Amino acid sequence: MKLSDFKFDVPKKLISLYPSHNRDESRLMVVHRDTGKIEHRVFKDITEYFGEGDVFVTNDTKVFPARLYGNKEKTGAEIEVFLLRELNPELKLWDVLVDPARKIRVGNKLYFGDSDLVAEVIDNTTSRGRTIRFLFDGTEEEFHKTIDTLGETPLLKEFIERKVEAEDRERYQTVFAKNVGAVAAPTAGLHFTPHLLKRLELQGVEVTPITLHVGLGTFRQVDVEDLTKHKMDSENYSIPSETVKLVNKSLDEKKRVVSVGTTTLKTVESSVTANGRLKESSGWTDKFIIPPYEFKIANALITNFHLPESTLLMTAAAFGGYDLVMKAYKEAIKEKYRFFSYGDAMLIL
Repeated sequence: MKLSDFKFDVPKKLISLYPSHNRDESRLMVVHRDTGKIEHRVFKDITEYFGEGDVFVTNDTKVFPARLYGNKEKTGAEIEVFLLRELNPELKLWDVLVDPARKIRVGNKLYFGDSDLVAEVIDNTTSRGRTIRFLFDGTEEEFHKTIDTLGETPLLKEFIERKVEAEDRERYQTVFAKNVGAVAAPTAGLHFTPHLLKRLELQGVEVTPITLHVGLGTFRQVDVEDLTKHKMDSENYSIPSETVKLVNKSLDEKKRVVSVGTTTLKTVESSVTANGRLKESSGWTDKFIIPPYEFKIANALITNFHLPESTLLMTAAAFGGYDLVMKAYKEAIKEKYRFFSYGDAMLIL
């Protein structure tokens, strides 16, 4: 498929700047692959589609406050430092993006607020990318606590055009969040509440986690027309044995295996046995799923409404079928569904 196959216009007013007041009261579009039927519901109605023996696979990654603001030595110029990943905990080496990048060279030092936190730039990686070493006199726990205090919730400012607010720290985190490491939320999980999970449990639905630490590469613009030439950034993942048992039991019994989000979908499809079952594993995945693709594990998907030409939309189209998903998106725009991280949800059955 081509990049231009995923080009369409979303009115700017449909890109949601804030989440719905209650997590489970977002709108829900239900898309049936077998009949092509499209329903308009509310997210908490999702319980009506599942029952005994079905499994929801969630991503339990936890977003950390990855955006820091520092001041350059001597000039005092404010520099945004976006933490991407920790390369070496002992040496406190990190991959970061800096802005404005033209002002930051190897050897520069950055000072953060009134804290004892200082960073030194030790390498250039890309036009905006740098490797930095934090200079901090304290324990690893104290270091991460300092980052947590100084950092800002990493909303993607290119799309959510407003200042980050205190409420974002809680709302840009799923109720499943446990393992710290993501710089963007697995947004399909943002619609769940403890009460909704309890209702699913009472219906005999199992909820079980994988971990995939979402990186900014998930949102990186695709700049090649031939999608087979696009290279995804690698993201760290882990699939525990308990999830493997529950998923494979559900598959054996011909029940629903529901992927909560495209990050979860990519993870489970990265670890498949020769006979089409999930296997326990951990490591890095750069899997890029585009139509056509034969899914081995998940047979239902919960996902948000994604932006045109995004890899997330391409993966959703691979799952739901290109024509049906693009038809659903056309209807979503007509019906004024909310798009992007804080937007509404789609269930593909």
